[in-house]
Amino acid sequence: MYRIILYLVLIALAAAGAAWVADQGGDVALTWGGWRVQASLPVFALALGVTIVAVMLAWAILRGLWRAPERLRRRRRDRRQARGRHAITQGLLAIGHGDSAAARRHADVARRDAGHDPLALLLHAQSAQMDGDREGAQRAFRAMAEREDTRLLGLRGLFIEAQRADDPVGAVMIAEEALKLAPASTWASHALLGFRCAKGDWSGALSILDNNLASGLIDKATFRRQRGVLLTARALELEKVDRDKSRESAMEAIKLAPTLVPAAVLASKYQTEAHQIRRSMRIVETAWLAQPHPDLADAYAHVKLGDSARQRLVRIETLAAKAPGHIESALAIARAAIDAAEFERARAALARFIAVPTQRVALLMAEIERTEHGDSGRARAWTLRAVRAQHDPVWTADGYVSDRWRPVSPVSGRLDAFQWQTPLAALPSDSSAAIEAFALEEEMLAPPRRVEPPKQPEAEVTAEEATPPAAAQDNSPTLAPAAEPAAAVESEPAPAPSPPPPAEPVPPAPAPLFRARQDIPKTIPQVIPIVRAPDDPGIDDDPASEEFREQLSPSQSQAGGWRGFLSRWGS
Repeated sequence: MYRIILYLVLIALAAAGAAWVADQGGDVALTWGGWRVQASLPVFALALGVTIVAVMLAWAILRGLWRAPERLRRRRRDRRQARGRHAITQGLLAIGHGDSAAARRHADVARRDAGHDPLALLLHAQSAQMDGDREGAQRAFRAMAEREDTRLLGLRGLFIEAQRADDPVGAVMIAEEALKLAPASTWASHALLGFRCAKGDWSGALSILDNNLASGLIDKATFRRQRGVLLTARALELEKVDRDKSRESAMEAIKLAPTLVPAAVLASKYQTEAHQIRRSMRIVETAWLAQPHPDLADAYAHVKLGDSARQRLVRIETLAAKAPGHIESALAIARAAIDAAEFERARAALARFIAVPTQRVALLMAEIERTEHGDSGRARAWTLRAVRAQHDPVWTADGYVSDRWRPVSPVSGRLDAFQWQTPLAALPSDSSAAIEAFALEEEMLAPPRRVEPPKQPEAEVTAEEATPPAAAQDNSPTLAPAAEPAAAVESEPAPAPSPPPPAEPVPPAPAPLFRARQDIPKTIPQVIPIVRAPDDPGIDDDPASEEFREQLSPSQSQAGGWRGFLSRWGS
């Protein structure tokens, strides 16, 4: 609407100007050398306008001819870029749905038509990775690393290729260069932190952690927790090398992460050595409230060196009262009660966990039976139950089960990944099935009832019973001498003895336990009772022996170390 009004206003102004010029009188004379041109004012204005339009038209034609080659080149370049972008789009889609041949074809087109496009380089590198062409992928990533806009992406690709080629040194160097280029790079920081921890370079790991805090990659709470983890790892490593530095690291770690179990145990130990009993107990109690752990119970029991077993039992009962009903509280009380020869107290502590026992519960019950009553049979029964019992919590990280705490997961390189929990593969699927299996075990492990057959009446010894076996099998008729009638009387067949009455039927054995527990592997060793001399204990009779505990330890992953970490750390 406004444009129409403006257009009409301009037309009106032009008409008014033309009318004004037409109304003007007078002539215009132009003298140039010997030439003289004279015309009226309207004619002169019209000639001037026509001249200006002609000049502008001529200038436009000349400029178009001058710029025609450049316009043709630009149009050709735009068509190539359009074809290249179309190829990049189709290639990335082909990579998305796994068509390596189409991805390679579109990558060739993109490299020919849009070779300087960063996405073309990325498409070429990814298509080479799909085809297994590592050299081609490395060339593409090197070309990206040489450009300013794609340098970080190229370094990331070279880092992944170094991992696939099992070159940890090269991977670490690339990650260090990327971290210098971009301090906020998450992948480079994660890789370097895991590498430093895998090599035991705790000072380097702490410096990287400080850089993460300064770059804003982690918040203050996470920084305090992870720094406490790294300081605990350094304190554990220096415990037997430099105790002063180890003590300093442990005390700083417990201030940053008071609920970290390894830090609490080590700090309590150092406080006990310094005769700071109250402070040592407070450290353990704080960690116990967050996560009851057997190492914490052991440290609390021995917080005062030289105490008797009964004094340790009283102290453990005080600690267990802070987490009532927890299985670790019951296990700690039972362990201290056994050491103090308070077997009834140990049984009472484990009573609520006997229906579905864990391995540690079954082992403690076996030790109680053997120590209190000397009953090797019941101890062996509890030992067998421990083999088939549920697993106890262990240090677990990303499916990796370890017998000790570690600061970094060997699978993913994640810091503070280990948690004290029951492995997923060992969790019971049905509590009713576990209780049924417990009842079957009780029936199987009960002493068998001995069925004695009824006593047979003593029969008279006849000639056939006195005959040797070889003669008794000869059924040919024999002639006795007539001169000896007594012998003939003895050779007469005696009446056959009555058959013995059938024995009472023995009840069939109960169904095997594997019907109730489908999750128990078939490779569980069978426990065969072995007859030994009274003075030969053997490992079968000792459920608390080290050999048996090694059989019950969970399987551990074979992967580990900084070389394995860098080879498995995925993109």
